[in-house]
Amino acid sequence: MSEETRDAGYDDFLDALAESEPYYLESPSGNGWLPPRRIDPETGEREFTEEPLPETGEILTSTVTHVAGPSFAADAPFVVAVADFGPVRITGQVRGVDNEDVEIGQTIEIGIGESESGDRLVVFEPV
Repeated sequence: MSEETRDAGYDDFLDALAESEPYYLESPSGNGWLPPRRIDPETGEREFTEEPLPETGEILTSTVTHVAGPSFAADAPFVVAVADFGPVRITGQVRGVDNEDVEIGQTIEIGIGESESGDRLVVFEPV
């Protein structure tokens, strides 16, 4: 990936996922955010520490995408879920389970995957 197309905060987060060292950003007030957050919108704080992301999360909601945008059209149908990882909520594509078997409350792990078009993305896999 060229430096021109690199999104420093987001791609750093994906790199950390690929290295099995996921993290989130924590403000002095204890609020959790995902990169590339530069300011805590609740407090205005600008100082963050990188904290390890919990190893597992829980699916809060999900949907099956049948018609996707151009970057993900070849992946359809697929499940996108929002998962609670303690201090942060993360959106990712669910893999490793049939679409109809994804359930609210299901425990998942976070990782890095690739779309059919070759783009890196956040993926969840059931534990």
